[in-house]
Amino acid sequence: MTPPASPASVPASAGTVTTNVPARLDRLPWSKWHWMIVIGLGTVWILDGLEVTTVGNIAGRLSEDGSGLSISSAQVTGVAAALYVAGACVGALFFGRLTDRHGRKKLFMVTLAVYLSATALTALSFDAWWFFTFRFLTGFGIGGEYAAINSAIDELIPAKFRGRVDLIINGSYWLGAIGGALLSILMLNTDIFPKDLGWRLTFGLGVVLGLVILLVRRHVPESPRWQFVHGRGTDAEALVSEVEREIEEEKGTPLPRPQGEITIHQRKSIGFGIIARTVFRHYPKRAVLGLALFIGQAFLYNAITFGFGAILTKFFDVPSGGTGYYFAVIAAGNFLGPLLLGKLFDTIGRRVMISSTYLISGLLLFGTAWLFGRGSLSAVTMTACWCVVLFFASAGASSAYLTVSEIFPLETRAMAIAFFYAIGTAAGGISGPLVFADLTESGVVGDTVLAFRIGAGLMCAAGLVAAFLAVNAERRSLEDIATPLSVTPAGAAESARSAT
Repeated sequence: MTPPASPASVPASAGTVTTNVPARLDRLPWSKWHWMIVIGLGTVWILDGLEVTTVGNIAGRLSEDGSGLSISSAQVTGVAAALYVAGACVGALFFGRLTDRHGRKKLFMVTLAVYLSATALTALSFDAWWFFTFRFLTGFGIGGEYAAINSAIDELIPAKFRGRVDLIINGSYWLGAIGGALLSILMLNTDIFPKDLGWRLTFGLGVVLGLVILLVRRHVPESPRWQFVHGRGTDAEALVSEVEREIEEEKGTPLPRPQGEITIHQRKSIGFGIIARTVFRHYPKRAVLGLALFIGQAFLYNAITFGFGAILTKFFDVPSGGTGYYFAVIAAGNFLGPLLLGKLFDTIGRRVMISSTYLISGLLLFGTAWLFGRGSLSAVTMTACWCVVLFFASAGASSAYLTVSEIFPLETRAMAIAFFYAIGTAAGGISGPLVFADLTESGVVGDTVLAFRIGAGLMCAAGLVAAFLAVNAERRSLEDIATPLSVTPAGAAESARSAT
C-alpha cells in the first residue's frame, strides 16, 4: 500500500487548506487511468481535424445542383469557414471563463455536447443560413473544447509525461485531417451515395465518433487541482486516493512517498480583472512568448495550407480531385512531428525544443520558397518539402498550446489558453487568409514565394523569442512553474517576480 502521507486537505486556518495533491499526482507512474484520460479528452482533436478538412473537400459537391443545399463553393470555403473560426474564438473565450469558474469536467461535457448538436444539425441543413448558423455553433463548441481540455489534461498528467502527452494530443488533429481527406473521396463518390446524401453522412459520422468519445469522457474525473482551490478538498482527497489504489493494484508495487505540500486560500471564483492583471502585469514576458508562438505558427500554416490546393493545380497541373491525396501526405508529416519529437520536450527541455522546432521549420520554408522560385520543384517534391517543414512546425505549434497551459497560475489556466488560442485562431483564420489568398491564388510565382517568406519569417521570429523567453517547465510541477494565486498574496507576488 501507499506509505502513510499527510492528507490531501488539512485545514491550516480559516479559509486555508494544506494539500499534497499536486505532488501525489505528479509522482504517479503511467497507467490505464492515464490512458482513459487521453482517450476521453484528447481524441476530440481528431474530430476537429475531420471537421475542417471535410468541409474544405465537400465545398465543390455542396455547390452542385442536386446537393440539396443552395450554396456556392466560395460561400462554403469563405463565409462558412470564417464563421467557424469566429465561433471557435468566441467559444474559447466564453467557455474558458466558465471552465476556470465552474470546473473542467462540467465544461468539457458541455462543450462536446454543443459540438455534437451543432454537427448533427449541420447535416440536416436545408438552406445556406442554416448551414452558416451551425458551422458557427460547431466552432463555438470546438473553441470551448480547447480551453477545457488542455487545462484538464495538463492538471491530470504527471509532470514527467506532460510535454509529450500534450504535444501528441494536439498533434492528433492531423489524424482527423487524414481521415477527412480520405473519407471525402469515399463519401462523395456518387456511385456509392447520392449527391444529396454523401456529404450529410460525412457530418453524421462525426456525430457518431463524438458520441463514442462522450461515453468514455463520462468516466474522466474533475481536476483535483481545481477542486482543492475551489473548496472541494475532500473530493480531491477521495479521488486521488482511489486513483492511487487502482494504480498500486495494476503495478503490484507501492507508490513512492509524495514530496511537497502547498497551502492555499480556498475561493469559489477569481475575477476577470485579477486574471488579466496576472497574465499581463505579473507575467508580461510569458504573455509575449504566448503571443509570439501562436501568431508565428498561425501564419506559417496559412502560408502553406491556405493555398496548397491552388498552388498544386495552378503551378503543377494537379487535378482538383487529386489534391486530397497530397494533403493526406502533408497531414501525416504533421502528426509524425509531435509523435516522434514529443519526448524530447520532456528530456532535452522546453526552451531548446520550442525554439529549435520554430527556427528549423521557418528556415526550411525559406529554403522551399527559394527552390520554388527557381522552378526546381514538382508537385511531388513540393509536397515532400512541405511535409518536412510541417514535421517540425507541427511539434512547435503543439508546444504553443502546451506552453500557455502550463506557464500561468492554475486559477487563470483555462482563460489563458482561451485567450492565446483565440488570438492565434483569429490571426490564422482572419488575417492569414486576407494576406495569403491573393498571393497564393494569383498564379504569379513571386507572389507565392512572398507568402512563404512571410510565414517563414514570423516562425523564425517566434523561435528567437522562445530562445530567450521560453520557460524551463520540463518535469516540473505546475505549481512550481507558476504559483497559484490562492497560495498567499506574498507567494503569488514572489512567483511573478521570479518569472519576469
